[in-house]
Amino acid sequence: MEDPTPNGFASPDHFGVDDLRDALRERLAIIHDEASRRDEEAHLARLRAISEKIDKLQAALPRPLDPQLAHYLQRQSYDKALEFLEGRATPAGPKF
Repeated sequence: MEDPTPNGFASPDHFGVDDLRDALRERLAIIHDEASRRDEEAHLARLRAISEKIDKLQAALPRPLDPQLAHYLQRQSYDKALEFLEGRATPAGPKF
């Protein structure tokens, strides 16, 4: 079977990546939800739930990951990870 990515890293088009991208967007929506913030306990519960979902989706991603994406996820730089997945960041690694 042919490798779907020229550099050998899991691409943003692979299964699971769309779910991660959606979860990262959901996280941002929760953070910016002013109404949710009024109930601090519920707001924090929503953030914990989406963080757990992101962790599970991250663990299920096909390997190997692009090193830059892996770096963002390991450091929980989720805004940067989302930018990367949306193609707004330059991937690290060799260009072929």
